[in-house]
This record gives sequence, structure tokens and C-alpha cells, in this order.
Amino acid sequence: EQLAESGGGLVQAGDSLRLSCIAPGLTFSRLAVGWFRQAPGKEREFVATQSGNGVITDYADSVKGRFTISRDHAKNTVYLLMNSLKPEDTAVYFCAADWISGRAPHLYHYWGQGTQVTVSS
Repeated sequence: EQLAESGGGLVQAGDSLRLSCIAPGLTFSRLAVGWFRQAPGKEREFVATQSGNGVITDYADSVKGRFTISRDHAKNTVYLLMNSLKPEDTAVYFCAADWISGRAPHLYHYWGQGTQVTVSS
């Protein structure tokens, strides 16, 4: 892995969290970035992605309207702002990067180790 996530934690339903993803060896401004999550016993699923130029942004239906992906080029950091969190959002969240954006995990070469998000009811 060449990415590192942070910002996870234990929150209550309805709360917000902002996840961060840094890439010490990469330049995010040139890469598409994706966020994925994996709950215990489930496959890794797509959450959000943004193309390298920021023009194309896509969200899973389950998070659309609640989550926002963004990036700070000066800090070479990508964020996932998560509002109105639900217990079903509980998972390990991963950021990923590559040249082409998309919903499939296999499209991304670079991954972080993940950060745990737990939402209590």
C-alpha cells in the first residue's frame, strides 16, 4: 500500500465524520481516487470516486446525498465527508488511486490499509 487513511472512529447515528487519505509517494492531482468499504463478512464495496481532473464524481446509491468526496491539492489529500451516518455505514473504509476512475476495486492499483468507522444506533 502507498496510501494512508485516517479519521475513522466510533460515532452515533446521525453524526458526521471526515476521512482523510494521504499519498506520500504519489500526486493525487494526477490520479483518480476512490473510496471503498468492507463490513465483516461482506465483500469490499464501492462508495465514491472522483476522476483525476475532478470533473467526474460518482457515488453509490446508498451514500448519495450524504457523502462527499473532495481533494486538497495543496495538501495532496483526499477527503470523504460522511454526514447523517447510519449503523449500516459501519465498515473499514479504504481509499484507492489509479489513473482511471470507476466502481470496481480491481481498477485501482494503490490502496491504503483502511480506517474503521463504527456507527452505533
